[in-house]
Amino acid sequence: MNSTEKVKHYVGWAVVLFLVVGAWSAFKYARAYQDSVIVSSNRSITVSADAKVVAVPDVATFSAGVITQGGKDVAALQKENSTKSNKIVDFIKSKGVAAKDIQTEQYSVEPRYQTSSCYTPTAYPGNAEICPPAEIVGYSIRQSISVKVRNFQTIGDLLGGLVTAGANEVSSISFTIDDPDMLQNQAREKAIAKALLKAKTIARASGFSLGNVVSFDEGYSGYPVPYYSKASMSVGAEARDMAVAPSIEPGSQNITANVTIRYEIK
Repeated sequence: MNSTEKVKHYVGWAVVLFLVVGAWSAFKYARAYQDSVIVSSNRSITVSADAKVVAVPDVATFSAGVITQGGKDVAALQKENSTKSNKIVDFIKSKGVAAKDIQTEQYSVEPRYQTSSCYTPTAYPGNAEICPPAEIVGYSIRQSISVKVRNFQTIGDLLGGLVTAGANEVSSISFTIDDPDMLQNQAREKAIAKALLKAKTIARASGFSLGNVVSFDEGYSGYPVPYYSKASMSVGAEARDMAVAPSIEPGSQNITANVTIRYEIK
């Protein structure tokens, strides 16, 4: 065999070897792809679980405000309203509430109208009297302050003393959890543990083992927190000497986590 024939011989074997290796690689790739599709689409198990964490709220929120009504001298009304509102803020701070937990949430100046008691021809065609337009006779100024209370022992004194301090509007009080992330993490961990236990129980009873997690979904829900039903009031000056500190109970709040996990089946 001369050198030219040897070269052709080696080239021929190289081509054959290349084709064999390529065919084997293509077969392995196709097999691996097929297995992955089967596992992800058919050979899997999905379980769901939920867990609840019960906690006592640590923040109470309410609003207190001053409504000042008068004539057309807006500057005088603003001064009167600001004086009363500042007195309320000073009272709230005297009960240990930090400045960061006191926020002005509303300030409005609205006109007060006076209308005439007459009938328009449109409503009563037989009456030719024409009603004059409504006249502005004065203004109302409303300023509301949002308050966060972290020491629940002072809530009763705060609500009872706000009226004496000059507030003539106090909203319903609500209780919340200032930082729910830690509770959500606890609920999530409990829900995941319950889901894994459920999956292991099913796998053991069915004769297979669990593989990797294919997908994970979660959700949270919180039940409504209690409200103090008698804290919403609008009072006049004659009621300020009758203010009594109410009894406040924060109750409890539930944080619920829901998880849905899909595992591979081995």
